[in-house]
Amino acid sequence: MSDGNFNRALLPSTPYASGLKAGRAQARQAAIRAFDEWLRTTMPTLTDDQRLTHAATFRHLLSAL
Repeated sequence: MSDGNFNRALLPSTPYASGLKAGRAQARQAAIRAFDEWLRTTMPTLTDDQRLTHAATFRHLLSAL
């Protein structure tokens, strides 16, 4: 009787880890785009430098998670 290792070797590889990283990267980019859009609509009087500073702070906070 097989212990399962032989059968597992016959299955195609599942790139779960790389798919998970890709999904997280896509979610991070979507969050950054949503924050930029929110910042433009709620605080239209901000200068470009101020907006970039806020976006950099958000990116830093997002990477800390």
